[in-house]
Amino acid sequence: MTRVERWERRAEVPLLLLAVAFLVAYAWPVLDPRLDSDLQSFLTLASWTMWGAFAMDFAARVWLAERRVEYTARQWYDVALIVLPMLRPLRLLRLLAFARVLNRSAASSLIGRVSTYVAGVAILAVFLGAIAVLDAEQDSSEANIASFGDALWWASTTVTPVGYGDRFPDTTEGRFIAVALMIVGIAVVGAVTASIATWMVGQVQRASDGDTPPSE
Repeated sequence: MTRVERWERRAEVPLLLLAVAFLVAYAWPVLDPRLDSDLQSFLTLASWTMWGAFAMDFAARVWLAERRVEYTARQWYDVALIVLPMLRPLRLLRLLAFARVLNRSAASSLIGRVSTYVAGVAILAVFLGAIAVLDAEQDSSEANIASFGDALWWASTTVTPVGYGDRFPDTTEGRFIAVALMIVGIAVVGAVTASIATWMVGQVQRASDGDTPPSE
């Protein structure tokens, strides 16, 4: 086991707890725009503090890596998820960092349990997509996604993908979120289909083996 892998194992639980707290700090003001200004300022400070913890985790992994430049190049998505959301128009990418932390934890603990992993990804995609599109749309005067219920319905129909069209994003940010959710939906539906097909083939194979008379 490398030094980076040992660090990731030790930091897994603390980072997971920070990621959940980070989601609460991000989502609360989105779900309740009339939040008290002092509480909103506290949540903003908390979210940036936890963001700093994510950045420190990445810096520690780079420091512990044997070939730091090569490791940083391989982890380019971590660099992007840490740097880009500091720009105001790209603040929604913070949710991707949250998803990245959860994925690091889930990928190590759900190896071999594809159905559980896929179901978790689908639920997480719907929830994060709803939060993100509501954040992008709620300040637009022409938006028809005005509540979390609207956003959750839109995310569910988009990721499936059904796409009734009764709810749709009006802003540019919202449309980018829609494209990302469509891509996730295609991947999730493909994984679910493959899992079901594998299970059915296994059932048929077991039934066929059971019907085969023993050789003499």
